[in-house]
Amino acid sequence: MAERVARDIPEGAYVNLGIGLPTKISDYLPSDREVILHTENGMLGMGPAAVGDEIDQDLMNAGKIPVTELAGSSFFHHADSFAMMRGGHLDVCVLGAFQVSETGDLANWHTGAPDAIPAVGGAMDLATGAKDVYVLMELTTKTGTSKLVKELTYPVTGIGCVTRLYTDRAVFALGAEGASVIETFGDTTIDELRELTGLELKDAR
Repeated sequence: MAERVARDIPEGAYVNLGIGLPTKISDYLPSDREVILHTENGMLGMGPAAVGDEIDQDLMNAGKIPVTELAGSSFFHHADSFAMMRGGHLDVCVLGAFQVSETGDLANWHTGAPDAIPAVGGAMDLATGAKDVYVLMELTTKTGTSKLVKELTYPVTGIGCVTRLYTDRAVFALGAEGASVIETFGDTTIDELRELTGLELKDAR
């Protein structure tokens, strides 16, 4: 899934990768393509995850995973990092989610359950500030319920912000006209996806 997203990151893009699955995308970005990764804890020019002797406990991404730095990388104050996010300076952000609606509404900071721990982080700033918002997540919950839905039932992070959804079953384009399937994986069919999500998915493969 992370490799599939990496293929769609354009040359020269400034990109923020959210915590969880999206952090793995950095490991699949081709070395011959210039993509500048940003983390909200104050780094521009982040490289792939650090391993072995590369690990520096002072060099972490926002998900507290050790990372490498590329030539020309820079470090800055947390407030400056959020100003970049809110100011529209990022081309793409890739976030995880609890739910995404067919028109691109995003829920990824709280399930609303009394015992759940909210985690806002920079998601709301990224959802409204990045030019393109991608979501990377499993299509269903552990109980088999679709996380691509008609309308959100969890607290909202952003309205109409998600343009593309990458899952283990298919890739979807989202917008005001609803969801379109632009790629399927394995033996997944459009009819199966329609039954699973309960949505009138368009076939745009």
